[in-house]
Formats: sequence, structure tokens, C-alpha cells
Amino acid sequence: MKVTPTAIPEVLILEPKVFGDERGFFMESFNQKVFDEAVGYHVDFVQDNHSRSSRGVLRGLHYQIQQPQGKLVRCVLGGVFDVAVDVRRGSPTFGKWVGVELTEDNHRQLWIPAGFAHGFLVTSDSADFLYKTTDYYAPAHERCILWSDAAIGIQWPVPVSHPQVSAKDAAGKPLAEADLFVYGELDS
Repeated sequence: MKVTPTAIPEVLILEPKVFGDERGFFMESFNQKVFDEAVGYHVDFVQDNHSRSSRGVLRGLHYQIQQPQGKLVRCVLGGVFDVAVDVRRGSPTFGKWVGVELTEDNHRQLWIPAGFAHGFLVTSDSADFLYKTTDYYAPAHERCILWSDAAIGIQWPVPVSHPQVSAKDAAGKPLAEADLFVYGELDS
């Protein structure tokens, strides 16, 4: 597996080895030992999720203020622009974001540790998005940062002046008003 740190070193791009021929391809999408070596510590995943969305759908920027979730995300059909935002007050990269194109063809995965808000924009006609989480979904602790917060300044890849967002995501808070983590207080 090829591991590439992003501009936020804790957020990693993982590219599995893909073996293909005229019949199709094979890849090992997850191996606990290889993953733990890539991130540098043991990670337990407790939940797998699958979403399907159409072009222009923007989901996020989500995180849980208690029961924080690390996420290993990938797109298995279509393509998305995937974003992680550091919401750990006091972190050297607080308020910074990274964006990575995840597609069915590039097979990339993105590791987003706890302490980051996460979202994605669908750039293909539709997209099937899979992600593993390190803690269970806890609606009472879920928070949402506004996808268009100028203080963060995410540069979405296509004109998204009117993306399709849920009512919950449209009501997201600016980073300056959001509940945040404190850098150094989260477990790895």
C-alpha cells in the first residue's frame, strides 16, 4: 500500500495495490495489520457505512463532539471530492482543510482521524461512498460546520453556489461558533 501524507500530516491518502487485466481487477481494500502500520498505531473500526448520492450533492462537514469518529473513506462507484477540516483548537493546522479526489478508478482511500470534520461533494453522475468508523454514530453528539464557511475557505472543484444539501447541513455553524475539540485531548 502506498501511503501519502497530506498538507495535514495526520490525514493520509492510502492507495492499495491493484492487480488488473482484461477480466477486471483485484485489490485488498482493508488489512488491519497494513493499516495500523500505515497510520502508526492500532485502530479499531466498529461500523461500516454506505451512501449513494447524485451529482452536486454535498454532505458535511460532520463530526461528533463526543464519541469522536476516525473515518477510513473511499468511493467505489463514481467520484467525489472529499474534505477533512481540522477542528482541534490549538492544533498547528486548526481550521485548515485538505481535499482529495476519490474515484472508482483511482481506488484511493482517505484516513481522517478523530478531531476532524468531514464532508464530500459528488462530482460524477452518482457515487457510492463507503466508510469505516472508529466509534458508533451518536446523533446527540453530531455537529456540522457550514460547508461554505469563508474562514475555512474550501475550494470545491466545481461551481457549487447551489449544491444539494440536507436541511441539517444547510444549518451548519461557522467554525467560529462551533463546538470544537481541544488539541491533545483526543486519543489516537
